[in-house]
Amino acid sequence: MRRQRPSRAARQEARTALLLLSPALLLLLLLRIIPAGLAIGQSFYTSVPGSVIPPRWVGWQNYLDLFDDPSFWASVAQTLLFAVLVNPLTMLCALFLAWLLTRNVALTGLWRTLAFLPTALPLMGTTVVFGVLLRPEGVVNSLLSRAYLPTSGWFTDVSGAMAALVILSTWTAVGYWMIFLIAAIRDVPRDYYDAAMLDGAGELQQFFSVTLPLIQRQLLFVLTASTVWNFILYAPIGALTKGGPQGSTNFLMYDIITRYYALSSPGSALAEMSVLFILMGATVWLQFRLLNRMRRAE
Repeated sequence: MRRQRPSRAARQEARTALLLLSPALLLLLLLRIIPAGLAIGQSFYTSVPGSVIPPRWVGWQNYLDLFDDPSFWASVAQTLLFAVLVNPLTMLCALFLAWLLTRNVALTGLWRTLAFLPTALPLMGTTVVFGVLLRPEGVVNSLLSRAYLPTSGWFTDVSGAMAALVILSTWTAVGYWMIFLIAAIRDVPRDYYDAAMLDGAGELQQFFSVTLPLIQRQLLFVLTASTVWNFILYAPIGALTKGGPQGSTNFLMYDIITRYYALSSPGSALAEMSVLFILMGATVWLQFRLLNRMRRAE
């Protein structure tokens, strides 16, 4: 049986789509794919920044040295722990706000603006504000003391530093992802809700039976994009914790930059960057598999 050739209109539509996408694809190639490929290639060399001596091929030695370094594995563990904590929290908060702000709530525009405001502010500015609020003698600890709750050293405490970064990252990202989910919820046809109401479903039942199943693609996008963003978090760590205390916030991105600039070891840093690429890809792939399995189970 001969395959039917695409119609002339379909070919024209494909050419138009490719033409419109070409600027974005070109930028993606120049700014993402080619630099990533060069970084992976250079991870097999050793060199000294600023030296006139050309890079020397060492093969897999940078990777072998990296895997023998306990601080690298500690960075991997801290990065994965951070991702496990912050990604579900960010998505759940964004989903709750999106659902709440698509209900008939008074002053909805004001609440949306306030929820989105942390995202609109520069990340470094928000980081500085959090650094002031979470000082051992800062406002947050003062309020906790007045409420007879335990205080923390936050950025100077091993467990508190991780919690502070989770709160900071969630605070700055929730409003951004909320906008995507608001658009997704508003795209759900009203007929589905009307049918659910005729069956006697309340607000909560409608959310789990109608809203969640019909916005799974958007939820997957939010989870994936949030995961990638949190894997490359650097600014709050560089400004507030410097990877401490006791290496508890020495995430991979911060460790990579430290190796490259502070330790003058670009080969090791680029090898670690390559591992980070693989780790991000594996995490995103696992998320796709788990969500697809959940969807088939339903």
